[in-house]
Amino acid sequence: MLTQHSKVRFPAEWEAQSFIQFTFPHPESDWAYMYTKVVACFVNIIKAASGFQPVLVGCYDKNMVQTYFINKTEYPIHFIEIPSNDTWARDHAAITILADEKPILLDFTFNGWGQKFEATLDNQITQNLKTSVFKNLNIQVEDFILEGGAIESDGEGTLLTTSECLLSEFRNPNMTKEQIDVYLKNTFGLEKILWLDHGYLAGDDTDSHIDTLARLCDKNTIAYVKCEDKNDEHYEALQKMEAQLKTFTNSKNEPYKLIPLPWPNACFNEDGERIPATYANFLIVNNGVLVPIYNIPQDQEALDIIQSIFPERKVIGLDCLPLIDQHGSLHCISMQYPEQVKLNIS
Repeated sequence: MLTQHSKVRFPAEWEAQSFIQFTFPHPESDWAYMYTKVVACFVNIIKAASGFQPVLVGCYDKNMVQTYFINKTEYPIHFIEIPSNDTWARDHAAITILADEKPILLDFTFNGWGQKFEATLDNQITQNLKTSVFKNLNIQVEDFILEGGAIESDGEGTLLTTSECLLSEFRNPNMTKEQIDVYLKNTFGLEKILWLDHGYLAGDDTDSHIDTLARLCDKNTIAYVKCEDKNDEHYEALQKMEAQLKTFTNSKNEPYKLIPLPWPNACFNEDGERIPATYANFLIVNNGVLVPIYNIPQDQEALDIIQSIFPERKVIGLDCLPLIDQHGSLHCISMQYPEQVKLNIS
């Protein structure tokens, strides 16, 4: 229970983790037109994650989904039947804070990225899990619209986010930037919020989630997408984003070490629309990093750079071309929980 004297902090993704949560696609979702392909993608990613730590999979039909995982994995995969609209666990899952190093799961409102898509079932997932795997955990419902992909923490009181997303008129329209700033600082125990005002990806539905653009890799390092092609529609916005990143300072007021990630060849869906390929959407797991790749020439360079950022972790590239067809990638379908959160699987 929070008290006025509780020391609250928002743990960084690179801290020790307990498990990873996914929401498995179902045949009646927006994935219907490519269901076989996206299931293979999910299975590959979930199996990779289970090589590092336990995994929790919310699914429409436990018996059916388990048939995709007949081979034994290094860590257990737990399947829980739960209704869902879609698969983007990063944005509908609980976000964990630590109060005096004890976990509190914050259940924010998820409204389909600013009322773009139906999300009623997704918004109920954390509460539905409360009666099963989360039954002994402290879950705190927050009357605030926020997605996990919109925020990055260094674990020491600094938050990185984008103004386009958090200040969207369809998320928390009755709050000013100053009010949102205060709310986030109080809720997450923050000292500093870094508001990124530039940067976008064509085909993105999230209003520029930070996890597609720039990622905190440790308390002193930010990896970010960089576009050097002056003829690309992203060039101007991403140049401005880079310039602003250079002005940011960490918790010690020191400039960040900025590491550019390669700009991927443009990817398109069957209708000829550009879809948001990004190497920034990687997932840090225990002793590893899972990196989205897209079967394009820049994949290996991206893997090499991310390996150099995380030299003591095993970096694995996973084909995420099917995921970006629905405008997200690897980090977007996953949510990590810190080691203080203990699963209660009966």
